[in-house]
Amino acid sequence: MNGAQDLGGMHGFGPVVPEPETEPNFHAPWERRAFGVTLAMGATGSWTLDASRHARESLPPAEYLASSYYEIWTKGLERLVLAAGLVGADELAAGRSLRPGARLSRMLSAEAVPAALARGGPTERETSAPPRFAVGDRVRTIVTNPAGHTRLPRYARGKTGTIEIAHGAHVFPDTNAHGGGEAPQHLYTVRFTGSELWGEGADPTLSVSIDAWERYLHGA
Repeated sequence: MNGAQDLGGMHGFGPVVPEPETEPNFHAPWERRAFGVTLAMGATGSWTLDASRHARESLPPAEYLASSYYEIWTKGLERLVLAAGLVGADELAAGRSLRPGARLSRMLSAEAVPAALARGGPTERETSAPPRFAVGDRVRTIVTNPAGHTRLPRYARGKTGTIEIAHGAHVFPDTNAHGGGEAPQHLYTVRFTGSELWGEGADPTLSVSIDAWERYLHGA
């Protein structure tokens, strides 16, 4: 969706300033807890990773832009637990449970956390469909403005680039975020020149690579 999370190439938001490598992963204890609770709830299988991303993306733009990174995570998680019927709005407002908790199909125990983090959430899948593109092919991205989740950035829509890497088949996030199934399809890394993305005033030495699912691409 064209939300506040998709700011690439837009003016007025200033440069991206990376924190130094010595910067801590968490700047306050509540951020560590927000991270842990989000991962633990994701491990219950109550929603998919892509649904979790969409919950954060679909925050109202003014609220999204005024929130810190882990505030966005927390607000997205509140949306997810409400939608799944795991808590009530009255419980969130009260900041505590008001009735017995819902039963979960899975739970992540403390001793299982290291293995779960090491395993991650692999998205590779099998598909009988052959890849339409190969490394070196010129491709053009589709022009789309979906109301739902997508991983195709606005700045890279309707642009021509070159396939750099073919990754095999992966879960398609646009359907997986909305209960439409994994619908696996081939995934590619596509490289674009800066001038293709941002015109003749762009840095001529710049190139940008993005991961793009096959449904996002046409032959150029």
